[in-house]
Amino acid sequence: MALSLAGLLATSTPGLATNVTGSVTGDAAPATIMATSAINAADLPLVPQSARATMSALPDLTDDSSDDGEDFDSLAQAVAAQDDLASSEELRCLAGAIYFEAQGEPLAGQLAVAQVILNRTKSGRFPSGVCDVITQRGQFSFVRHGKIPSISPSRSAYRTAVAVAKVALADAWDSQAGKALFFNTPGNSPGVRVTKIAAIGNHIFYR
Repeated sequence: MALSLAGLLATSTPGLATNVTGSVTGDAAPATIMATSAINAADLPLVPQSARATMSALPDLTDDSSDDGEDFDSLAQAVAAQDDLASSEELRCLAGAIYFEAQGEPLAGQLAVAQVILNRTKSGRFPSGVCDVITQRGQFSFVRHGKIPSISPSRSAYRTAVAVAKVALADAWDSQAGKALFFNTPGNSPGVRVTKIAAIGNHIFYR
């Protein structure tokens, strides 16, 4: 019913709009009065209170102040903006993989390792969970009996790994690894038919 009323007002004669203006200025023309007198208020459909409340609650789409996303000038800045608290199992698994596979690598190389793991979760060719991808049998040599070895949270390299993992999970910086699903060290054959994506630090990344 709210739409019916809106449509009626939108298609009414120019005289109705003129009369609204005239009521403010006090100089409405007679022709305007004749045009409005043809409308019987009793014939207008009533707008339910609930509909009126809904209409009044429409958001102001011109206000973009809610966009409080943070932009970074460099990967190092994005990493430095993170805390080193591993607050979830997914985060701990990803940070562990970064630590064991890429500690000592440049930040871009650490992020690329994380990106490979995240890409695998979305590929349909590997498990869909971060921890399951990492602990999948025969995939990562640091995994022992299906588990990631414990790491002291006080280690500087691990704290960095946690921050890099947070950047990766938040997609806060584009990785040079792109859609890579594999990586290894130079001189080692990937063992499958793949396409080289990037070489970062001591790793080569493939798709």
